[in-house]
This record gives sequence, structure tokens and C-alpha cells, in this order.
Amino acid sequence: MKDDRIKIFYSNQDEGYIADIPDLKYCSAFGETPEAALQEVQIAKTAWLEAAKAEGKTIPEPKYRPAIYQIMT
Repeated sequence: MKDDRIKIFYSNQDEGYIADIPDLKYCSAFGETPEAALQEVQIAKTAWLEAAKAEGKTIPEPKYRPAIYQIMT
């Protein structure tokens, strides 16, 4: 599977960072730093993929492409 886009942002409500993989529905994680959130979402991604495979669900291909690639095609 190709790499997925990961969004990391600060949440005032949670007082920490949220890392989210938009192509994997509900796959996100919390961390006190951006690095911690990234590490946690990698763990969540592995669990998400294992659960999807166990249930026979289709794993979506990443939809996000950086702007540079969108211009070139």
C-alpha cells in the first residue's frame, strides 16, 4: 500500500496534536507533540489495516496527491 496523507494539527479543545489519515475513515490519534501524534497514528494505521483485512473490507487507495503531481498530469 502506498503512503497515505497524514494531517497533523493542534487542537485547542484537546490541548494537544491530532494526527489524521483522511483516506482511512476514523483513523486518527492524539499526541502532546506533533511527533508523538505522528507516531501514534502510525500505530493506529497498522491496527486499522489489520482490522479491515480481517473483516474483508476494501482498503482504499490514497486520494491525495501533492499539487506538483496534479499539475504534471
